[in-house]
Amino acid sequence: MKDYYKILGVPPDASDEEIRKAYYRLAHKYHPDKGGDEKKFKEINEAYRVLSDKEKRAQYDRFGQVFEEKGPEPGFDFQWFWGKPGFDFDFDFGFEDLGEMVEEMFGFGVPRKKRDLKRGRDIEVDLEISLEDTLKGVKKKIILEKYIVCPRCGGTGAEPGTKVKECFSCRGTGQVQELKKTFFGTFTRYAPCPECGGEGYKPEKPCIVCHGEGRIKGEEEIQIFIPPGIDSHQRLKIPGKGDAGRKGGKSGDLYVRVFVKEHPLFKRKGDDLYLSLPITFSQAALGDEVEIETLEGKKILLKIPPGSESGKILRISGKGIPHFSGSSSSRYAGRGDLYIELIVKIPKKLTKKQKELLEKLKEEGL
Repeated sequence: MKDYYKILGVPPDASDEEIRKAYYRLAHKYHPDKGGDEKKFKEINEAYRVLSDKEKRAQYDRFGQVFEEKGPEPGFDFQWFWGKPGFDFDFDFGFEDLGEMVEEMFGFGVPRKKRDLKRGRDIEVDLEISLEDTLKGVKKKIILEKYIVCPRCGGTGAEPGTKVKECFSCRGTGQVQELKKTFFGTFTRYAPCPECGGEGYKPEKPCIVCHGEGRIKGEEEIQIFIPPGIDSHQRLKIPGKGDAGRKGGKSGDLYVRVFVKEHPLFKRKGDDLYLSLPITFSQAALGDEVEIETLEGKKILLKIPPGSESGKILRISGKGIPHFSGSSSSRYAGRGDLYIELIVKIPKKLTKKQKELLEKLKEEGL
């Protein structure tokens, strides 16, 4: 019996959201169009179909399987319908397959547009920056392990000096005709050519380094510019910096998910910054002018109004985080504000003189 929880890599008490996230992560990883394992992909889909349905999941948890099948109607010749010699019908098809079947049944067997089988896979990486880095933007260098263009053949997949020839089986179309029998009848469908893998051509002599793939596993140093004002969990797209494509195909894209480290003094809320400033009782009562440090490291003068209570918030405009535009330019339009919360400190220990002064203030009604 298949363990659907193990297939998705979640515990039996996993929430619906955990199951959904696990499915999307694994489906992205094993999708056949991205070079994944087709058998594993189908297994993941099967597990998700059961565990994402409350009734099916409850049935699976109780009995270890899902009883969905219904018996044939009276008088229905099951053996003739499904067991007819040469009859080839696949239960495991999705909406894309159904659409393909209808298109080919009523579209007079017109071949569908070829998929880009050679395009490289997209890559996503995480990158951590400091809060200070969000002020003017920052350049970061990363070393990425990925597929790179084969240095020997230049991505063609063919040995230098040899040619890439048109596939004899499909005549360069990348597709071959198949007769498909279903309960609707027999129709013609187009499938990827098994000889060339749907590409329409083959190298006369495969490259001895990449074995005809046009790419190899390697490393690439990539410089990434993080624009001003970016916040945690925002993604940057760097076109063409994902995996190199097969046999000269288009490279995938690189997605950089940014995480901003917490600052020991400043707290960020949107494009605004918040700072807690401890002051004395006398500063709160009489007012004062104090120097505070901004995120840039520069000091500015802050005026504390007389009679300020603990928790009072003062605002300095334009000293927050730049507004994020998402462009690669280091220029930005406008900034958030800096909010300072005054915290009146109550001393735990007093000197003799301080006690005498406070007693006099007490006599004065303070």
